[in-house]
Amino acid sequence: MPGTGGTGAVTRSTLRQQIADALRDEVLAGRLQPGQEFTVKEIAEQYGVSATPVREALVDLSAQGLLDADQHRGFRVHEYSPADFRGMIEARSLVTDGMFHNLIEGDGMKRADDPRVLAALAGVRRRGEEAQRAAVAGDLNILIGYDLRFWRELSALFGNAYLADFLHRLRVQSWVCTVQHLRRVDDLRGYLWSGHTELVDALARRDPRAAHAIVTEYNAHSLALIERLAAE
Repeated sequence: MPGTGGTGAVTRSTLRQQIADALRDEVLAGRLQPGQEFTVKEIAEQYGVSATPVREALVDLSAQGLLDADQHRGFRVHEYSPADFRGMIEARSLVTDGMFHNLIEGDGMKRADDPRVLAALAGVRRRGEEAQRAAVAGDLNILIGYDLRFWRELSALFGNAYLADFLHRLRVQSWVCTVQHLRRVDDLRGYLWSGHTELVDALARRDPRAAHAIVTEYNAHSLALIERLAAE
């Protein structure tokens, strides 16, 4: 994050978000390991910025469940268990089932047969194609980026910004949990879910049963994989 220290052109709130995004990416990339501890001072020195926006960014990430705060020792990367992951999947399912129902059975801009929604779904599908290519290739870093963007854009069609934000946070937490295990696998080809375009196609043809089945299969696959890797 070059040029963030003392430029005056970057507001504190912008800097706070940049630091939070950078640290989140460090966790997702596995460069910050589960249980790893660090202080505000260490992060401030690493990025060449003052302590205040760093502290605010770390508090934000703690509120999102990615970090644990210790009043005397600083912060550490949260360690998720398979039980945590199961809870995330259950919460995600509640949101996506409602979202798909409204896209298919709702009215106005929420309906999947609205031309504007169909056009937006085409854009989401392109993101899904990139995610699928990364999944098939076993490229976890590329997959995470496109997968998060895919679900963010898909959930935006639902029209409820609060639920879209909640789902995004759940998916970030899910990825933080899964990368703790997936980073131990040398070759991820064949491990990663790649049903993104199938899901969009089911929504575009207004088939809620197919959409539900695709996501259910995805969740079962992910949970079984994490539980197996955790057991190993």
